[in-house]
Amino acid sequence: MSSAKPVLVVIGTAISLTCILPVGLGNGSGTGASTAWTTFAKQGYSVALIARGASAVTELAKEINSSGGHRSRPNSPKPQYVVRVAVFNAGHGVWKSFLDITPQDVQDVLQVTVAAAFSFARGAILAFKENDIAEPNGKRGTFIITGATASIRGNVTTSAFAAGKFGLRALSQSLAKEFGKENIHVAHAIIDGIILTGRQRELKGEEFAQNQDVRLSPDSIASSYLYLVNQDRSAWTWELDLRPAHEKW
Repeated sequence: MSSAKPVLVVIGTAISLTCILPVGLGNGSGTGASTAWTTFAKQGYSVALIARGASAVTELAKEINSSGGHRSRPNSPKPQYVVRVAVFNAGHGVWKSFLDITPQDVQDVLQVTVAAAFSFARGAILAFKENDIAEPNGKRGTFIITGATASIRGNVTTSAFAAGKFGLRALSQSLAKEFGKENIHVAHAIIDGIILTGRQRELKGEEFAQNQDVRLSPDSIASSYLYLVNQDRSAWTWELDLRPAHEKW
C-alpha cells in the first residue's frame, strides 16, 4: 500500500441472518462490528462506519480507538487517507407468506437491499478509480457485499427478502465483471447460517453461543473478508459461501 492510511468503509455495522428477526442497517453487534474493529483496524486500516443510529457508531468508535485503531469518516481527506475497502452489510428482512406481503414491504426491501447498494457501490467505485494500484495484491480497491442463503435460494416465506438478495447478488456479479479489468475486486459473500450476535446470544442461550458447530463467528467472517482483500490479482474470488459445520444445506 502507499504511504496514505488505508480506509475501510462499512455500511450496516450489524447483520443477523436469521428467519426470526428482521434487520435494517445495523445496530453495532455483528458482522460489520467485527469486520470494523476486530480485524481491519488491527491490520492498520482506519475505519469509517455508517450505521442506523448515532449511538452504535459512537460506541464502536470508542472500541476502535481504545484498541489502538483509528476511526475516520467516509469522506476523510486525501492524501492522508485513501479508501481501499468497502463492505456493504445493509439488509432488510421480510418473512411473510406471499399473500401477506404488502407493496410497502417490497419497497422497503428493494430500497435498503438494492437501491442503497447501487448508491454505496457508486461511491466506493468512484473512490477506487482514483487510487493507484496497490502492491502486492494488484488492486485499486476491494468491494465486498454480504449476502445470505436467500441470495441463491428462495423459500416459502422469503419471496420479498430473496428478491432483494437475488438482485444484490446480480449487482455484485455485474460489478465484478465490469470493473475487474480496472483492478477493482468485487466479491459476494453468502452467509449461510445464524451469526453469533449479542441478540442471538440472548435469544438462543449460552449453549448455542458456545457451540461452534451450529453458528457463525463474526470474527471468522471478518477473517474471511480480510482474506478476500489480500488476494492477489492472479486469483480473485467473486463468490464465497460461509456456514457452520453442522448447517443443513
